[in-house]
Amino acid sequence: MNTLTIAPLFARIVDDLATHGWSQQSIFIPTDLTTQLAQECRQRAQRGQLELAGIGRGVAKVVHAGIRGDQIQWLEEGQNSTVDRYLALMEQLRSAINQTLFLGLEDFEGHFALYPPGAFYKKHLDRFRDDDRRVVTCVAYLNEQWLHEQGGELRMYLDGGQTHDVVPQAGTLVVFMSEQWPHEVLPATRDRLSITGWLRRRA
Repeated sequence: MNTLTIAPLFARIVDDLATHGWSQQSIFIPTDLTTQLAQECRQRAQRGQLELAGIGRGVAKVVHAGIRGDQIQWLEEGQNSTVDRYLALMEQLRSAINQTLFLGLEDFEGHFALYPPGAFYKKHLDRFRDDDRRVVTCVAYLNEQWLHEQGGELRMYLDGGQTHDVVPQAGTLVVFMSEQWPHEVLPATRDRLSITGWLRRRA
């Protein structure tokens, strides 16, 4: 996927963020990259590299399965070509958002997330009380042939008491302003794979 091909898609995301504060694109990640990322996530899980995610940060960070049950590992540039390709895609998205919305986004941080059957993440915001660097949340889904009855939706709480559910189907990307929209992850009946990340500004 080259820059000329994805420019209109990035433009739709930017327009959605400017108008609604969130965007959902059902076909964002190329099929081959989605498959490779899913394989990478599963292989890391099999090697025991994923760790139980915590809530909070620093010395206040704790693991609390009653609030959050996913297993994660952070992405780093240079780990392998698959991860680097995804990070390059996020860099293009960062640049596109900055060019239009002038949010001062400087970098991207993200991690693989595996939710085992029955795991969930209760309603929350993606902004720490003492750290405002996370500006735009980006969640990419890696689950091929996901069925609606398998659950695992991302439920967003919008204005006026409305909700919007995102089915975690492979290739889908949901992007939203981190401080604006509370959301939760509903339990699923099968492993649920994603990459959760944030476009960040300077502290």
